[in-house]
Amino acid sequence: QLQLVESGGGLVQPGGSLRLSCAASGFTLRYSTIGWFRQAPGKEREGVSCISSSGGVTNYADSVKGRFTISRDNEKNTVYLQMNSLKPEDTAIYYCAADPQITTVQSMCANPRGVDYWGKGTLVTVSS
Repeated sequence: QLQLVESGGGLVQPGGSLRLSCAASGFTLRYSTIGWFRQAPGKEREGVSCISSSGGVTNYADSVKGRFTISRDNEKNTVYLQMNSLKPEDTAIYYCAADPQITTVQSMCANPRGVDYWGKGTLVTVSS
């Protein structure tokens, strides 16, 4: 059974850092485009960052460029999101998602409704 499990969320002060992890089981991430998405209360789910199967192509939302970094370790079947200089507006539930049928990072990040496989999310709260 395919599972994506996020971890690493928590409470952090503005300006702080967190690293989220997304581990897969029952599924090899190696051949999939992977994305991190977030959903804040009362808002729609949005693409934060997506990475190609090789890791060579990435995409970031304008709001996180220069602060967040997505990476993947295909040997560990895990994808990461390093989040630095966190702001209160980054507060949300963060989800990872995978879909081997989506081959471009831009397509994945722009259309979360079209992504097939999702984790249950991890809560990130940025507050003093």
